[in-house]
Amino acid sequence: MKSIKYLLIQARKANDPMIIHEKLCFARALKCEINNIQTKDIIRENINEKDIINTDAVIIGGSGDFSIAKGGSWLNKVLNFMNFLYNNSKVTFASCWGFQAMAKARGGHVINNINQAELGTTELWLNQNGKKDNIFKKLPDKFLAQMGHEDIVTKLPENAILLASSKKVKNEAFTFKNKPIYCTQFHPELNKYDLKKRMKT
Repeated sequence: MKSIKYLLIQARKANDPMIIHEKLCFARALKCEINNIQTKDIIRENINEKDIINTDAVIIGGSGDFSIAKGGSWLNKVLNFMNFLYNNSKVTFASCWGFQAMAKARGGHVINNINQAELGTTELWLNQNGKKDNIFKKLPDKFLAQMGHEDIVTKLPENAILLASSKKVKNEAFTFKNKPIYCTQFHPELNKYDLKKRMKT
């Protein structure tokens, strides 16, 4: 059986200890060898079409220092990358920061709101779309997930399909019609011990 090749897109400073931790967490969640995951930092490195073509699936993870809501000189580069994935129907999973980046790239709204920040284990529930979705329907109607964010997606892109919500935040997971792209505000690659490690680091 062919080994799946993943490209993990990160947005972290060069000395961030979470660079390797994030890769290890995704390898565990995907049940693959760590060597099957190539990493590129979208803030500090150039990512070309060959990098994307030569991988089976793209993963966009979290970020400790770069806010989609607040932006920066790097933002247009990030949004262009997200639009490239969308327009080329690349198999993509985006969590947390990646969730926010994909939402904004496709016309959604992202704000920074500490009052809606979520940190720790949070209960979410599936809506009717989530209960019918080929991937999300495997989850219970209510489930626990790990969170760590204060940027909030207040409006999804026009053609996005909402899948799950929490008590504080309506938009917690979405996909696109006829696109192999899934985005979650939560971190399915983390368990509570991983989250504690990140909070202490």
